[in-house]
Amino acid sequence: MAAPGENLRIDGDRLWDSLMEMAKIGPGIAGGNNRQTLTDEDAEGRALFRSWCEAAGMTMGVDAMGTMFATRAGEDPDALPVYVGSHLDTQPTGGKYDGVLGVLGALEAVRTMNDLGIKTKHPIVVTNWANEEGARFAPAMLASGVFAGVLDLDYAYGRKDLEGKTYGDELKRIGWQGEEEVGARKMHAYYELHIEQGPILEAEGRDIGVVTHCQGLWWLEFTLTGKAAHTGSTPMDMRVNAGLAMGRIFEMLQEVAMAAQPGAVGGVGQVTFSPNSRNVLPGSVVFTVDIRSPDQAKLDGMRAEIETRAAEICAELGVGCAVEPVGHFDPVTFAPELVENVRNAAERLGYSHMNIISGAGHDACWAAKVAPATMVMCPCVDGISHNEAEEISQDWAAAGTDVLFHAVLETAEIVA
Repeated sequence: MAAPGENLRIDGDRLWDSLMEMAKIGPGIAGGNNRQTLTDEDAEGRALFRSWCEAAGMTMGVDAMGTMFATRAGEDPDALPVYVGSHLDTQPTGGKYDGVLGVLGALEAVRTMNDLGIKTKHPIVVTNWANEEGARFAPAMLASGVFAGVLDLDYAYGRKDLEGKTYGDELKRIGWQGEEEVGARKMHAYYELHIEQGPILEAEGRDIGVVTHCQGLWWLEFTLTGKAAHTGSTPMDMRVNAGLAMGRIFEMLQEVAMAAQPGAVGGVGQVTFSPNSRNVLPGSVVFTVDIRSPDQAKLDGMRAEIETRAAEICAELGVGCAVEPVGHFDPVTFAPELVENVRNAAERLGYSHMNIISGAGHDACWAAKVAPATMVMCPCVDGISHNEAEEISQDWAAAGTDVLFHAVLETAEIVA
């Protein structure tokens, strides 16, 4: 048979226990997690994951970017592996499920195969991609980007956090720099389970999101240079106010994103003022504009308009304006045959489902450049993510992992 019957399910309690155990590492301050990439907490989470994989009979490989690959052997030594995974790193104020569900759901699928004595033609590789979030080292999906050949290893090693520490140095410090060449592995296919990080599935009352596409993205880092000056004694008409320029750019960004509706978003999530003192106008302001759309022309048009209008705003105020792209990927169309496997699995298992476009970037976006790829999504409460209040139900987690389990086996091919 190509795939198991609908009576075969993963162990939802075991999956949930694993999620809760991982959440104990790098706890946040409000119920979530702060397990940023290449921190001591990240190293501890990696060690726990490795122990679980080895207990499940898998062999662990690590590449030079720190990505972990746990392999369950297949019956055909010449068959390329089916990769399944996501990431264990979190935002500074992240939730317990973003990324983690995809890694531990993949592990649970392998544990269930072991329980049931299922053998597959293709090996299965459970993957923990390094630095998916990009919260500490921009850009996001850094390791999978190097794996796919769209980012350079030296570039990745040179990325700095806010304290000036580099990715390469921190990777060595925590002891997770592997010897494998990044991207040398070949994939038969790639699946990724993830929480939606949006409100659509819950609002529509659907158990499963069948992900057909992923939005493209630009991260544009703006550096505005004004003149630091006393806020009380500097006349209004003599100021070179980088903060004012920033405010006008924020308003302009909103206008551009609204004019591009439907199917476009834009916003700013990080701002750094210098010197950041109550009574000093900022000498410089650094912030990152995040724009996304599944439409390539719309995405590129938004970027061009934002950069042009920002330059005009700054010129009017006498403020310097420099822009550096620090993250980008084009819109992605996932492999139709894998999308169909996910849809068929949801139907076979009796889960309600709908097609969905991912609004967030994922490692699957880069994996899709080197192999057929797709994603499975489950709802999250109120669509909240990148927030310690992020929440899902145990039933949602189990349903998504059930679908992942069945879809992966369809591709990995059960051997009788």
